[in-house]
Amino acid sequence: MATRKRPFQQEVGAGIKRAIAEGICTRADLWVTSKLWNTYHRREHVPLACQRTLDDLGLEYVDLYLIHFPISLKFVPFETRYPPEWTDNGNSGTLVPDPVPYRETWEAMEELKNSGKAKQIGVSNLTVQGLAEVLTYCKVKPAVNQVESHVYLQQSSLVKFCQSQGVGVTAFSPLGAKSYFSLGMATEADDCFNDPVLQEIAKQHGKSVGQVCLRFQVQRGVSVVPKSQSVERICENLDVSSFELTADEMQRIAALDRGRRFNDPGNFARGWGAPGSAVAEIGCPIYA
Repeated sequence: MATRKRPFQQEVGAGIKRAIAEGICTRADLWVTSKLWNTYHRREHVPLACQRTLDDLGLEYVDLYLIHFPISLKFVPFETRYPPEWTDNGNSGTLVPDPVPYRETWEAMEELKNSGKAKQIGVSNLTVQGLAEVLTYCKVKPAVNQVESHVYLQQSSLVKFCQSQGVGVTAFSPLGAKSYFSLGMATEADDCFNDPVLQEIAKQHGKSVGQVCLRFQVQRGVSVVPKSQSVERICENLDVSSFELTADEMQRIAALDRGRRFNDPGNFARGWGAPGSAVAEIGCPIYA
């Protein structure tokens, strides 16, 4: 998966170019996903943002292009700041909303797919209500809805709705709290790796708790995008097809759901609101 941050995108692009040049893989062997950031929701900005990503990656197309959040912010020209982040000064200023209809953005995404620059298009962080609205007007159905999902935030109703509509579900942060410790958005009490039920199931299968968490998602039809910088851990994360959870184990894990969301702009965006503004009081409550 390619990140939207430019230095990282360029590094990913250099890695892809080298791998193809050395015969390690072909472009067709790779699946590259990127996302449209909040400041590029206007119709005329969507293709510019996608092309900037393609240029940084050195590619002619991405396999999947997602709308990052159902949040539209004031446009920031590339020459002013790239990536623009959340506010008018990176991540240390004021968040400036721009009321762009989601339909306008989605229609521009459909044009990207028609152009061939994005083989598939999708959404991120949409609720059932948000996705249902898109399905009333879309000409191209979202291929996937990427959402935060882990054993403590299973979003079962959303998953079932997406699947009933033929929309795939991808879980980001499928291992839960670990990605959020350094951001001050989670504590040890939120860490499912300490959960005795998961530890017991992992021991029964001779697997790690992380593998059990990933297997739970895959077994209920949800794809996963775990993050790791460790080669050993990456290999471990890929090894989730060599075992199967029993129906009882799936039920026991399902019972662990706490509705614990970590990546919530209704919370973290409050610090970027202008004094006295609605953002300062309630952030961007997209899940309310």
